[in-house]
Amino acid sequence: MPSSTSPLAPSDAGDDSTAQLLALIEGLPSGLRERAFTHPSFVEDRSRSYERLEFLGDSVLDLAVAQELYERFPDFSEGRLTKVWAYVVSRASCAVVGRRLGVGERLAEGASPPSGADLAVLARNRNVVAALVEAVLGALYLQHGFEPIRAATVAAFEERIEYALTSHVDHKTELQEELARRGAHQVVYEVLAAEGPPHERLFTCAAVVDGVRLGTGEGPSKKTAEQIAAREALTLLAGA
Repeated sequence: MPSSTSPLAPSDAGDDSTAQLLALIEGLPSGLRERAFTHPSFVEDRSRSYERLEFLGDSVLDLAVAQELYERFPDFSEGRLTKVWAYVVSRASCAVVGRRLGVGERLAEGASPPSGADLAVLARNRNVVAALVEAVLGALYLQHGFEPIRAATVAAFEERIEYALTSHVDHKTELQEELARRGAHQVVYEVLAAEGPPHERLFTCAAVVDGVRLGTGEGPSKKTAEQIAAREALTLLAGA
C-alpha cells in the first residue's frame, strides 16, 4: 500500500487551482483519508467505503458552487444560475477535476483491494473518479466544516465555471427564455459580415429583437457568433 503521506499527482503540484485542495487532502487524518479512498468493492461492509462521504460531499460541492455563482453574478436570473451550476457540479465536471487532483491513483490507500481487482481500470473510471472527489469533500467537511474549505473547493472547479459560462451554456436558448418571461418576444439573428478566406472565415452576427439590435458577436462560425451575440444581449437585458 502506498504511503498515506505520498503526494497527490506530482504533475499537478504546481496547479494553483488545485493546490489548496491538495494541501487540505494531505492534511486529513489517516483514518478519514483512507475511508475517502476506499472503493465499495474493497470491503464487505459498504458503509466502510467512500459512499457515505460521497453522499455528504455532493451537498458540500452543490452549496459551494451555488454560493459562488450567486455572489459572483448578481444579475443572472434563477434559470441561468441553475444551468451553469448544474454543469459545474455534474459528474463529468467532477471527473475532470478528479483527474487533475490525481484521486484515482490513491485508491490503494484505502482498504486492500480484493484479489483480481484492477486498480488501473478503477482509477480511470469516470464515475469512480467523480465519486472520489465528492468523498474527499465530504471528509474535508467533517474535518474542517464548510467555510474553511469553500474557497479551495471553488478554486478547484474554477475552470469548470469558466467553461460553463463561455462554452457549455446555450446562450441562445437562455435569451429566448428570458424574452419569453418579458412578454413572448422573438429573437432573430442577422449575419452582419462574413470575411476572410473559406478556411479562416470570421462571422459577425447580431441578435435582434423587435427591430432592435441587442447584441453582436464575432466567431469562426455563424453558430459561435450567434452564441456570443446572445450572451451580449443577455448582459444588456440584465442591466435593463
